[in-house]
Amino acid sequence: MNNNMGWNFQNTYVNLSPNLFSRIRLNPVKAPKIVVLNEELVGELGLNIDGLKSEEGVSVLSGNRIPEGGLPIAQAYAGHQFGHFTMLGDGRALLLGEHITPKGKRYDIQLKGSGRTPYSRGGDGRAALGPMLREYIISEAMHKLGIPSSRSLAVVTTGEVILREQPLAGAILTRVASSHIRVGTFQYISTYESLGELKELADYTIERHFPDIIEVGDNRYLKFLKEVVKKQATLIAKWQLVGFIHGVMNTDNMAISGETIDYGPCAFMDAYNPATVFSSIDRQGRYAYGNQPMIAAWNLARFAETLLPLIHDDADRALELANEAIVDFTHTYNDLWIDGMRRKLGIFEAESGDESIIMDLLSLMKKYRADFTNTFRALSIDDLSGMELFASEEFSQWKGRWESRLAKEGKPKAERVRQMKGNNPAIIPRNYRVEEALDAAVNKGELRVMEELLEALSNPYGYTCQQEKYAQLDPNPNRNYRTFCGT
Repeated sequence: MNNNMGWNFQNTYVNLSPNLFSRIRLNPVKAPKIVVLNEELVGELGLNIDGLKSEEGVSVLSGNRIPEGGLPIAQAYAGHQFGHFTMLGDGRALLLGEHITPKGKRYDIQLKGSGRTPYSRGGDGRAALGPMLREYIISEAMHKLGIPSSRSLAVVTTGEVILREQPLAGAILTRVASSHIRVGTFQYISTYESLGELKELADYTIERHFPDIIEVGDNRYLKFLKEVVKKQATLIAKWQLVGFIHGVMNTDNMAISGETIDYGPCAFMDAYNPATVFSSIDRQGRYAYGNQPMIAAWNLARFAETLLPLIHDDADRALELANEAIVDFTHTYNDLWIDGMRRKLGIFEAESGDESIIMDLLSLMKKYRADFTNTFRALSIDDLSGMELFASEEFSQWKGRWESRLAKEGKPKAERVRQMKGNNPAIIPRNYRVEEALDAAVNKGELRVMEELLEALSNPYGYTCQQEKYAQLDPNPNRNYRTFCGT
């Protein structure tokens, strides 16, 4: 087929061990139709929007045709799911290839919901429209919040019905990511394949994501581990600072690139509570908001275990070096989180008493069930009304301490407000707003609600009048909100 879409594919991943992937035959769908196309991302990738909207373009986005230069594969990986190790793989996704943009950036182009693969484990490999639109909304919102994330290029309906608890409209999401190499990828190769294949994967990943690592021998792989630790500490700190809850932090859902990936039962916290869980399958709260830093460290320890033979020939010394790197995660995360909280509170320089100010505010927010996003939004615009927290004597005392701390720095108010607004989003994809958009799109065929939500979320730090309605709390605060994996 003629490449009038602008695709520029390479397929370097298939040069690795053939045990890491399976070649895939396409599973064509009946009547594909574009529901949403990310025109901004189309431009960033250097693609041709008219070509993507053409019959050929839709055929590629639906998995009906292989684009010029593409080589469809499903990736193999393993992982700890809720703490239990199992063999996994792309059970409902295929990687078309690695698109090289005009600026030389490399991105995986993956179709999610594209049909059965050797790793489907009895599933049909398909996806429903609602969960695919949900990933589109949340991943794009995360990107606009400044949080590293896979992105969504398009969602197409398939013209077919998939069966879950009830018949649902089928859909395929085109996901764009720096790569889909996961902690679970390393766990798979370390558990089932040879040391040579493990080294090959590590070298490939270093070259792709950490090209500045030039050390050879032991130091190269220890440096690799440390860089992944830094990336994850940065990512998780950003999650915590906006109240994002991933919902299923299995090791196969942690990307080595440091991007947020695999949006399933994710959601944003409303009332501040570290124990907040939305996922229907997380009955014990393993992946609760407050546990995410700890789980990230646990996942990284599993990653470090895979690298031990590469870090040092002496097993004890390798373990010692790896442990030191994992301990660094906690220190790095804490420093990044506290610095981020300082910025949210308009504090520019570090002082020893800052952590007490931060933690005391969070304690009050938990006590009064204060909305996480709107508390910091209110502080940013100095509108302390309408919340029980702000009317309390405890908050008044805290506010006095905070204002004294700000006065010590002597920064102009305009500069402080600018910093706070730049670190406290005016809006997030509130759960009830996301559900409204999905209900309209899936059940009524009405895309306007979703389009307006995406427009508002495109500038989350804008503090515009148009965003006011999206900052409003759920009118039904007592609803027992639950999210699902969408498989």
